[in-house]
Amino acid sequence: QVQLVESGGGLVQAGGSLKLSCAASGRTFSSYTMGWFRQAPGKERSFVAAMSWSGRRTYYADSNKGRFTISRDNAKNTVYLQMNSLKPEDTAVYYCAAGTGMVPQVGASSYDYWGQGTQVTVSS
Repeated sequence: QVQLVESGGGLVQAGGSLKLSCAASGRTFSSYTMGWFRQAPGKERSFVAAMSWSGRRTYYADSNKGRFTISRDNAKNTVYLQMNSLKPEDTAVYYCAAGTGMVPQVGASSYDYWGQGTQVTVSS
């Protein structure tokens, strides 16, 4: 069992930056692939970024490449999402997720555990 708690969301102007954190409980955090997803009002949850358990493999949604960076600190049981050059269309609730796959997955169904989400609002 893994429990995930996101933090770091907030209100930021377009062009600004935010760094989200996701703290995980459980001693097996380092064995999980970690992902970030987001859900805007009236839209389906969509993939943002993912990282393998080792940190060697990462995958990003095309809309985020070059702006967002996923990282993890297995010693701290924490995964991060650094978001730069934010746009109003990045406004959403951001969720972190943990999965047992060996490689990063873009499908939400590949993840077994989810956090409660943190709101990110980008003003124009």
